[in-house]
Amino acid sequence: LDPLKSDKPWYNLLRFVPSSFSWYASYMVNAFPLDMVQYKKLFNSTRIPRPVRDELVSYPSGSHVLVIHKGHMYCVDAVQPNGMPVDINDIHTSLEAIISDPIPPSPHPLGYLTSCKRDDWSRLRKELISDDDNSSMLDLVDSALFVLCLDEKEVAEDPKDATETFIHNRGFNRWFDKSLQLIVSRNGIAGVNFEHSWGDGVAVLRFFNEIYKETTQKPSIVTPSTDTRPLPKRLDFKLSDELKAGIEIARKDIEERCDSVSVSTLQYHSFGKTFLKKSGFSPDAIMQLAFQIAYYRQYKCAPPTYESCSTAGFKHGRTETIRPASIETLQCSKAFEKDSGANVAEKITLINAAVAWHSKLVREAATGKGFDRHLFALKCLAESEYLSFPIFEDPSYTKLNTIILSTSTLSADSVLLGGFAPVNPDSYGVGYSVQDDMIGSNITTYPTRDGHIFNENLKSVLNDLQEVIKSIPSTKEQ
Repeated sequence: LDPLKSDKPWYNLLRFVPSSFSWYASYMVNAFPLDMVQYKKLFNSTRIPRPVRDELVSYPSGSHVLVIHKGHMYCVDAVQPNGMPVDINDIHTSLEAIISDPIPPSPHPLGYLTSCKRDDWSRLRKELISDDDNSSMLDLVDSALFVLCLDEKEVAEDPKDATETFIHNRGFNRWFDKSLQLIVSRNGIAGVNFEHSWGDGVAVLRFFNEIYKETTQKPSIVTPSTDTRPLPKRLDFKLSDELKAGIEIARKDIEERCDSVSVSTLQYHSFGKTFLKKSGFSPDAIMQLAFQIAYYRQYKCAPPTYESCSTAGFKHGRTETIRPASIETLQCSKAFEKDSGANVAEKITLINAAVAWHSKLVREAATGKGFDRHLFALKCLAESEYLSFPIFEDPSYTKLNTIILSTSTLSADSVLLGGFAPVNPDSYGVGYSVQDDMIGSNITTYPTRDGHIFNENLKSVLNDLQEVIKSIPSTKEQ
């Protein structure tokens, strides 16, 4: 699943070689094709609210970007009729015109509705498109390549401020239904917020990396234009009293929910990926072990834990669940208690066992041998037929799927940090990254949990793990 293995000039030439021969070259570098269906919905796609169940819709002919500034929406052409991109200087001038628009912030930003309960939004959307002009403008919103959010606020260097801005911004200046939102603060800090039903982090990370590579290796130079261009089309919706009331309810609701989410960040510089790989350990396996030990250090038990694994090696593959909490991690967690009496050699043995088990789980999940998605599909099929099975009513199954540690990583040079809200009121949302010489942890919680304490425990655990791992070379020599 590592694109670096096949992202080579010589390998890219294989696309012109018959598959009967190119397969051998792929095998030589341990590379294999990945399903690309998600990329079709990265752009020109949106989530439409419907009663009971939403609908994902794509608009391949869309050639504009939806720009949101001060809660107002504008359309900026990005692709010419011949398929070529619009000149970058023209786009720059259009964006300058939007930023310079003297109109005050919108008193009723329509984007708030994308944060409210889906059935409520479905009902209000019907009210919105009952007006023909509104319907035409909403088509422009839905068919845009992506959303570009130009925020008036400046994002502080504090990762906490960046996380809160890019995850929710309390709902203002956002359109959460769109597959992809690019967000740029007034001082140039940029982030991405993406809707998750269409695809996963693999596709978005590929987008990150391509843009990062292009802009750092071949930066575009904008030539300021002296010409004055007309303000791009602003979408001025006609809002009924019912819509205005709905927007106000949605605003209050999302602000209340956002205010209940706490963010705690940790940037740990004592070691990173380089140290762990040199010591013979999978960085991800060590991080997942560290989370287990940190949780045990506080609660003296093992939490139901979620880690996603891409199944893009299969047609239309999305993800499978890795269950990092195991007997091996629990035994290791107990050994790292201060009064455990375990010596260094015993701790090393337990670390090796936990890492080996995690690596096994990753291989099984990536190759279609996981169990979570299979059981979930059976549960959905049973519910659709109004059938019940004891396994899905068993307290153990309920506990297994009441996730306490929900973890996700997007480790890449193009990403400074990532995060997401907790998946339930009693869980931790754990975004993490393992760089060459740094480890980052971005924890979100609701009031029932304390992410700061968790990060403090995590820091302590990482120190303990480093101390033990450093002793491994001398132990092996003996």
